Amino acid sequence: MLRVERICTVCGRGITRRRQWASGRNEVEYCSDACRSRGLTELDREAEKAIVDLLERRAVGASICPSEVARALFADDDWRIEMERVRMAARRLQRAGRIQIVRNGRPINPSKTKGPIRLRLRDDGAIQA
Repeated sequence: MLRVERICTVCGRGITRRRQWASGRNEVEYCSDACRSRGLTELDREAEKAIVDLLERRAVGASICPSEVARALFADDDWRIEMERVRMAARRLQRAGRIQIVRNGRPINPSKTKGPIRLRLRDDGAIQA
């Protein structure tokens, strides 16, 4: 059986197999009702752009912490609240092949990982986790 991986449009996490897929419904876009109701906002796109902009200003192979992006985008008091927005933007960018999410310099699967991460531009020929 060919396994097709589906990715949530909003949070960038992999979507696990659902019963309705067996009936031929292939239009699953969201991993949960929360993502469906939240949708993608202009602020989400700004977070993606900020990640890429910060990475492009760094040396080749350098990485950034998602908190750097949150601090650049949001007021001093609000950046911690917006960390998940930045992490979701990073997952979407990784799924699109634009960046890598790494820990200890190695690419990781962000759908299955918790804890501290770093972001870096994707190298040519890099293997996506």
